[in-house]
Amino acid sequence: MKQARNQRGWFFMVLLAGLVFLRPAAVTAEVATSGVDQQIAVEVTAYNEDLGLVKDQRRIQLTKGTTELRFMDVAGKINPATVHMQSLTDPEALSVLEQNYEYDLLSPARLLDKYVGKEVKLHSKNPYTEREEVVTAKVLSNNDNNPVFQIGNEVTFGYPGRIIFPRVPDNLIAQPTLVWLLKNDASRTQDIEVAYLTGGIGWRADYVMVLDAQDQVGGLSAWVTLNNRSGASYPNAKLKLVAGDVNRVREELAGRRDIVYKAQMMEAPAPQFREQAFFEYHIYTLERPTTLKDNSTKQISLLNAPEVKVKKEYRLYGEDYYYRSRYGEAEQKKKVSVFIEFENAKENGMGMPLPKGIVRVYKHDADRSLQFTGEDTIDHTPKDEKVKIKLGEAFDVTATRKQTDWKKIANDTYEAAFEIVLRNHKAENITVRIIEPVPGDWQVLGASHKAVKASSSQLEMNVPVLKDGETVVTYRVRMRF
Repeated sequence: MKQARNQRGWFFMVLLAGLVFLRPAAVTAEVATSGVDQQIAVEVTAYNEDLGLVKDQRRIQLTKGTTELRFMDVAGKINPATVHMQSLTDPEALSVLEQNYEYDLLSPARLLDKYVGKEVKLHSKNPYTEREEVVTAKVLSNNDNNPVFQIGNEVTFGYPGRIIFPRVPDNLIAQPTLVWLLKNDASRTQDIEVAYLTGGIGWRADYVMVLDAQDQVGGLSAWVTLNNRSGASYPNAKLKLVAGDVNRVREELAGRRDIVYKAQMMEAPAPQFREQAFFEYHIYTLERPTTLKDNSTKQISLLNAPEVKVKKEYRLYGEDYYYRSRYGEAEQKKKVSVFIEFENAKENGMGMPLPKGIVRVYKHDADRSLQFTGEDTIDHTPKDEKVKIKLGEAFDVTATRKQTDWKKIANDTYEAAFEIVLRNHKAENITVRIIEPVPGDWQVLGASHKAVKASSSQLEMNVPVLKDGETVVTYRVRMRF
């Protein structure tokens, strides 16, 4: 019986040894490295909200079998969760087994962190003897980038000299790198496309309008101001701009910086972008390749409309609290705002959807010197829609208003009466549009000028005022609220 047990034990030992012997050795993947020198094409799509889509195509020779591909020269602000890689040459032959994003970048602070508990050399120079000294020290800590060293049996910090490291640790890299473990069934050279989203790329539109002497026609030019802070450069890139409000998860926007650049006012050449509708947005494609250097700003002409018909308008806005109760001020001085308005239509020399941005308006003075008259932001504006720009407050047009009556008619019914005096000190006749935000359910009981109920909460009157003249406007309203 004992002999049988020994025989069985011997049998299992032989079987185990055979299994160990038959087990295949771990496969060591070949390592391939790809840099920007292998790039055959790159396309950058920039969005308004500090976001860019990069499509990077490279021609790479991969060995057949399991391969590790180190894809370098990618954006430092890449979102690794958005990376997509495919073979354009043999889509079925190449598959991704594993994807990593290595961003533990080489820097003095990270180098010290990696050497905590290890020895380095400290180099210093005696200022009195000019003698150079090198000592061996152990890095005890590097909290807040303030290293503490042990030299022999003593501990010190703030050492006045250079730190010499024996080598660069294997887990530190010089630049952000995408690393794939690939299964490749093709032996020929392949064209690989890698697409990813990155922060640090954004654009905005800057508009310049020059008014004529009569404020009736303006020359409008638009420039795209494109900034690249993504941590990578894109040479000879195909550039596309997406205008529209793209919904994004707030986590992706955390920690981003808003960078605003001043628009340059210059003569705009012929438009260089081709516009097309896309989903609920609009895409503007640059008709030539361009280079986007890292940490740079580029301006490209978007449109040029030399003769845009504009309408100048003076507006006086009221306040909601005027109607809620009796107020004690006998008379209020109010500012009259100045606007210009134009239609984004083909008949007006335009008609291309306008991306949101800042419109800066200029005009020549009596000496034919160009002067700045004001600026305003515009939102994304489709074709055949109107654009309204506030330039500022009128200097030579004044307004005063007072509440001439306010009384309670019933528990929920009130009456209010007002007098507005408009004075025009300009050399031409003007018209002022009075816009009053009347609350509740209301009706006009009487007015000195035609009063229009423009909406449920807005009363409007267009009031002419002669040059060097004065116009008095009165009206009474009844309200229920």
